[in-house]
Amino acid sequence: MRDHAGAGRLREVALLFLTLGVTAFGGPAAHVAMMRQQVVEKRKWLDEQQFLDLLGASNLIPGPTSTELAIYLGYTRAGPVGLLLAGALFILPAMLLVLAFAWAYVQFGSTPQAGALLYGIKPVILAVIVQAIYGLLRTAVKTWLLAAVVVLTIALFFLGVNPLVPLFGLAIAVTLAENRSLLYGRVHTGALLLPFAQVTPPSGQAFTLGALFLTFLKIGATLYGSGYVLLAFLHDDFVSRLGWLTDRQLLDAVAVGQFTPGPVFTTATFIGYLLGGLPGAVVATVAIFLPSFFFVAIVYPFVPRLRASPWTSRFLDGANAAAVGLMAAVAWQLATSSIIDVATALLALVAAIVLIRFRVNSAWLVLAGGAIGLAAHALGAPTL
Repeated sequence: MRDHAGAGRLREVALLFLTLGVTAFGGPAAHVAMMRQQVVEKRKWLDEQQFLDLLGASNLIPGPTSTELAIYLGYTRAGPVGLLLAGALFILPAMLLVLAFAWAYVQFGSTPQAGALLYGIKPVILAVIVQAIYGLLRTAVKTWLLAAVVVLTIALFFLGVNPLVPLFGLAIAVTLAENRSLLYGRVHTGALLLPFAQVTPPSGQAFTLGALFLTFLKIGATLYGSGYVLLAFLHDDFVSRLGWLTDRQLLDAVAVGQFTPGPVFTTATFIGYLLGGLPGAVVATVAIFLPSFFFVAIVYPFVPRLRASPWTSRFLDGANAAAVGLMAAVAWQLATSSIIDVATALLALVAAIVLIRFRVNSAWLVLAGGAIGLAAHALGAPTL
């Protein structure tokens, strides 16, 4: 019976994260929102607080936050094999789509236009994020101090401050404020990153698959933050230091990573294909995501213990509140680019009502939004 139950859980994990890998447009905030809807509201694998704690743990280690959250959730539901399945199946659809775009780019010199599709998808993604924020706020904001963390995080984001400042700085401030009797605390993350910090290839070397692997391994093991931070890392390594890409190629690679579903880090697949064909695409993808599996496997057993200690519990509360604040800031940014006319405003409003009131599966709404965008383009409406 136990083996049967375990196999059933593995099937659940595989189906969920393969579906999310195909339908999770919109970047990390949208991915988090869709995962919350599926594992907390629909499947009830864990409660809101447990979900927030895993999200907080994902934010506190380097690498792609939403991918690491998927890996955590797979581990929670189905153990170590679930960890591998959730991460691999969330990444795989995006990798294959990006690979197709990379092939078209090499063959025809440009990426296919996705404006019509995104015209309908972006407002729906905005609604998905709003629904998640609505639900998470009730759990994350337990005190006036945590409410202040959310507000301060939003303000710092729009002032251009690195997201690590609220995630770590405000979390530490909450910890000290709530545990005044504790003198100090330390977070030992630097030792984990040190081995990866030494693997950067020297400047200007000729392209090899080994150098490609080491460069993306370093990025995956040390990068915190959004796709904009990823762009800075990629520019520094592949344009400035190694000279393997032009600015135009890099921007096209990041654009493809942004408008395909799944992790934005599949930008690595595009770059790997440009530089080394199919072997390069596989090597780059494995290298940038490998550290995430490693960090999650190490950190996961300690997540429940974070709640057991009053010091680390308050730290996690602060990090969770900051994470919700970052989601809110990203939602506002997305609104400025996705709500461009009356039709998109109505689409976002209707999608939000349907999600909050009727708890419809967000994947269907994303697909419906894409169909509406394509139909509007076919009828001659301005969608770009």
